[in-house]
Amino acid sequence: MDSSAPWLSNFGWLLLPLLAAGTFFLMRPRRDGRPEAVPGQAPEGETSAGPGRRPPPPRLVAFWWSLLVFLLLWDATSLFFGHSSPTVAKIPYSSFVAQVQAGNVDQVAIKGSEIIGKLKQARDWNAHTGLLSLPSARASKQSQPESSAAPKTPAAEQSAAHPEPELAAPKTSATGHTATAKPSKLEPATVPKAPAAKPVSVTVFETVFPSSVGDPQLLPLLESHGVEIVAAPKAPHWMSSFLSGLLPTLLLVGFFWWMGRRAMNQQQSIFGAGKSQAKRYGKEDKPAVTFADVAGADAAKVQLQEIVSILKAPDRYRFVGARIPRGVLLAGPPGTGKTLLARAVAGEAGVPFFTISGSEFVEMFVGVGASRVRNLFKEVKAAAPAILFVDELDAVGRRRGAGLGMVNDEREQTLNQLLVEMDGFDERTSVIVVAATNRPDVLDPALRRPGRFDRDVSVGLPDLAGRRGILGIHTRRLVLEQDVDLDRLAGVTMGMSGAQLANLCNEAALVAAREEHKRISRADFEVALDRMVLGDARPLALDEATRRVIAYHEGGHALAAWLTPETDPVHKVTIVPHGMALGVTEQRPEEDHYNLSRPYLMARLAVMLGGRSGEEIAIGEITTGAENDLLQATQLARRMITSWGMSELGLAAYDSSNEDRFLGYDLGQGRPYSEDTARRIDEAVSVLLEERHGAVRRLLEDARERLDRLAKALLERETVEFDELEELLGPRSA
Repeated sequence: MDSSAPWLSNFGWLLLPLLAAGTFFLMRPRRDGRPEAVPGQAPEGETSAGPGRRPPPPRLVAFWWSLLVFLLLWDATSLFFGHSSPTVAKIPYSSFVAQVQAGNVDQVAIKGSEIIGKLKQARDWNAHTGLLSLPSARASKQSQPESSAAPKTPAAEQSAAHPEPELAAPKTSATGHTATAKPSKLEPATVPKAPAAKPVSVTVFETVFPSSVGDPQLLPLLESHGVEIVAAPKAPHWMSSFLSGLLPTLLLVGFFWWMGRRAMNQQQSIFGAGKSQAKRYGKEDKPAVTFADVAGADAAKVQLQEIVSILKAPDRYRFVGARIPRGVLLAGPPGTGKTLLARAVAGEAGVPFFTISGSEFVEMFVGVGASRVRNLFKEVKAAAPAILFVDELDAVGRRRGAGLGMVNDEREQTLNQLLVEMDGFDERTSVIVVAATNRPDVLDPALRRPGRFDRDVSVGLPDLAGRRGILGIHTRRLVLEQDVDLDRLAGVTMGMSGAQLANLCNEAALVAAREEHKRISRADFEVALDRMVLGDARPLALDEATRRVIAYHEGGHALAAWLTPETDPVHKVTIVPHGMALGVTEQRPEEDHYNLSRPYLMARLAVMLGGRSGEEIAIGEITTGAENDLLQATQLARRMITSWGMSELGLAAYDSSNEDRFLGYDLGQGRPYSEDTARRIDEAVSVLLEERHGAVRRLLEDARERLDRLAKALLERETVEFDELEELLGPRSA
């Protein structure tokens, strides 16, 4: 029998190019003259299979289903009905030996323990008993006169001793009744004998070789009777034949289906570009953040709590004729908690919360961003009352037509659509847009007008009480030692944002875990604060001369700050390299500064120039170590003269523009003052710096002995704390 898989036929291989040709023919773009579909919408006459997607063409679906059904039917038909074979009689091994001895076996095929043979003459086979009829004795003797000389197998001897009964018709008596045979000794008389099955004429038989017992006389017996012997491996199971025929077809169909889907997705990808990318948080999965989790922004929370009240009970405000605000703009430095405040509003109000970044609106193709804006506002309005939070609004809401060659059609169209959507709210729709930005000055004026963003909420850096509250929130789950004073820690972290304070707490926990401390101590917070402010310490193999220069440089900074009462006190001096600096003098203000006076700024200039002065006094040479000090001093002196009116040039502000040059708003415009005024400004900056340099040099020369003591201590211990500074330099000038 042929066991090869039907899919390997020639017709199956001819189907392969037909599949490929049909797939690419049906996947070709349609050119029926219909207008192009709008991104995010299904073409006319077709239903959308999802947001921004079209269903597959009906003819493609019909083609694939028809092909799949045809291949399955073809495989099943070829596997089960394609190979017709005669009836195979399953007979006992003894009956097979008897047929061999009778010379009625033409050929046999041995497959493992199975023996399949073909008879020379057809014999009747009883399917019930499994026996084949034997030829008559006379015919047997005539056909095989020499059969007695053939060796007999044990099975043959057993068959001769106990001959098998031939199939014969039942005997009938003279009276016409059927004679009933007496029951055998081996068969109980009480059990009726099964009716004889109708004999079937067969030429092919099958039997099982007794491998456990063995029959060494079988092959000689077959050879003596001229039986053709064919040895073949055992036929595979029908399941393996089924899988070998069907599995390759399924893999082939799956491969072409995957190719078709990929080509269709590439062809229709433009229709999904206009889908909104916003993430939605419902009531069941709303952000688990409330106003209790926000600290350091009390003024902003007061304004946003009113927004929460409007979302919870909008009818109370409409009853008195109030219009619900359409937008709230959160503006402030990075890390001050603008996103956290928006999540807290959603958590307090218990309404759906949609969040998206402004950069997700802008794409390469013109019109895609506008389509996303339309799709987004459609979703938000359907879920009203709801909150839409747009982070980094300046990415899409930047001023239009600014500068030279800065026109971006896609961004401007997206901004125009955003303006239309925010201006077209139904007054009865309880949808509030909350946006956050670090640069409110670059936003388009049309976006900030009342009616779109009705409220501007400033979220600044936290004050002392705010920093204490933020530290309390972020140390809730930390295991602290008794020596950790959050009030003191809040006092020395002036100018840090909420994100920086959260990072400080996490860094302290990491330091404690690395040092295998069971609790987080004050020393761990000090290490974490130094890492954030000064940078990581990096060991360098410096020679003694370089270390001496660094010691006098940092000693000059520290001594100038110690002897100048208007400046911030010195907390630590070190000559261990941190970050990009070879040495650091750390000053920590005692209180928050909101308004800087001229004496304070002059004292800061003196401290900045103290390092260069210390090198000049002790070393007698100048080095490049003062590069950053001179840069900061020059910038501060220029701002004092051009922005704050702290010079003999008068009250005029010569640098009134707060806009960055890269934005291009003042591109093509000249300076608002003359060349003579520019020269006078440069001269005033130089005079101010020279005057401060001379003053701090005289101050250090008068305290040369204390400068040498401090430099010597730095060379010995590398780091000097505040308490040691008091011992070396005496009480700080009041």
